[in-house]
This record gives sequence, structure tokens and C-alpha cells, in this order.
Amino acid sequence: MIIFLRRGMSTICAPLLFLLLTAYFLWNALHGDLGIKAYQHQKTLQTEAQSALADAHKEQTIWRRRVLALNERALDPDMLDERSRAMLNSSLKDDLVIPYGEKHPLY
Repeated sequence: MIIFLRRGMSTICAPLLFLLLTAYFLWNALHGDLGIKAYQHQKTLQTEAQSALADAHKEQTIWRRRVLALNERALDPDMLDERSRAMLNSSLKDDLVIPYGEKHPLY
């Protein structure tokens, strides 16, 4: 009976060991630090970073255009006067003033 148990254990032990090793490597391939799920998470982070970079480039373009518009030849005196009056809430005697409600601001 003992010989039968030893033969059974020796025939089961090696395949079981290789099966457990295979399961270990498969689990690490899916869930480990360098596994498929970690790769998908990194791809998601990369997509978010590329989106943030595109937004930063758009904002940089807008600011570059604004800075270039501050050139003294690019400033329109009438627009500058109108904007300064709106910001300072002032007007001339001959100006027509149209009041806006709080729900409809001018700027």
C-alpha cells in the first residue's frame, strides 16, 4: 500500500508543480507590475497626458496670440478706450449708456 502511495505521489507531484508554476506565471502576466492590466493602465495615463498636452498647446497658442496683440502697432485705440471704460465703469457726457442686469453682464 505504501509503494502504491509513493508511486501516486511521484506521478502527481511533477505535473502539479509545473501546473502551479504555469498558473503563477499566467497570474503575473495578467496582474503583475508589468502585466497586461498594468499596461492598459499606463496606456490610459498616456492618453490623458496627451490630452493635457494638447490642451496646454492650445492655451499656449491663445496666450501667444494675446501677447502678440499687445504690440503697439496692433492695439486699436478705439477698442482700448472702449475696454478701459468698461473695466473702469466710466463714460463720457455724450455716451449712450444701456444698463445690463446682473444676470446679463457685459463682460
